[in-house]
Amino acid sequence: MIASDPRDKGAARQVASSQSKARNLTLRIVSSLVLAPLVLACAYVGGWLFFAFCAIAAGGILWEWTELATGAADPRILAPGLAALLAALLLTGWAQTDAAIIVLAAGAILAGAVTAFARRSADKGGQGTAMWAAAGVLYAGAAFCGPALLRRDPQWGFTALLFLFATVWATDIFALFTGRAIGGPLLWRSVSPNKTWAGAIGGLVGGLAAGVGVAYASGTGKLAVAGVMGLVLSVLAQAGDLFESAIKRHFGAKDTSQLIPGHGGLMDRLDGFLFAALAAVVIGIVRQGMDAPARGFLLW
Repeated sequence: MIASDPRDKGAARQVASSQSKARNLTLRIVSSLVLAPLVLACAYVGGWLFFAFCAIAAGGILWEWTELATGAADPRILAPGLAALLAALLLTGWAQTDAAIIVLAAGAILAGAVTAFARRSADKGGQGTAMWAAAGVLYAGAAFCGPALLRRDPQWGFTALLFLFATVWATDIFALFTGRAIGGPLLWRSVSPNKTWAGAIGGLVGGLAAGVGVAYASGTGKLAVAGVMGLVLSVLAQAGDLFESAIKRHFGAKDTSQLIPGHGGLMDRLDGFLFAALAAVVIGIVRQGMDAPARGFLLW
């Protein structure tokens, strides 16, 4: 009997790993080519269609978060959060932003209380899980409020979203290909085994270039400011990616679901976008108030 060479097994594993990465990349590209036009079309139309689109995505995020944090998508836990998202959709469409935020906060509190009661009744101890359940509603609420509040501006809303999409997508693309091409030290080994410093810097360059490109094409002026905003959103997009990786590592999960081929779940796909969109809204509100966050973010 001839013993197999360990080097042959190692080479076979390397080949299999390379083939798996290539298939995953192909799936990511195909999924993006299908989803990106749909997202842009909904954003262009705006109004109730876009609000509903954002609310559905936020509902999916809440579903994934709840299943990840509690072990099952328990309807008793999901119901308060989904109801709050539906109410936030209606209130945002009726220009009642303050009320929408209050409703989301109330939904988070109620989801936490329901979870704590359900876990205590089952003698499982529910305080920690209740906090995760409440945080899921807030996380999903941020996924809805960020893009929805930006798009509500009839004049600058779509341009603000284009800036956001371009910056986040360019960050992801540049980070992925720069990291693979250059490699090098990992950005945060204990949280993500694949993200490198080279990829992070490449993502920053891509985000800056995309922000400046959209600002130039839309005529918003002050390209230096657009570049700074592109850098800020790029940093936050990558921070959101790391945050979600830390959450998954905490619960021992690789992906939040398999909803999007090549990407995993909605949380996996929208983690960086969520952080960047929320930051853009906050900047806009600070500068122009609750009624004009897109204008406040774009026009300096």
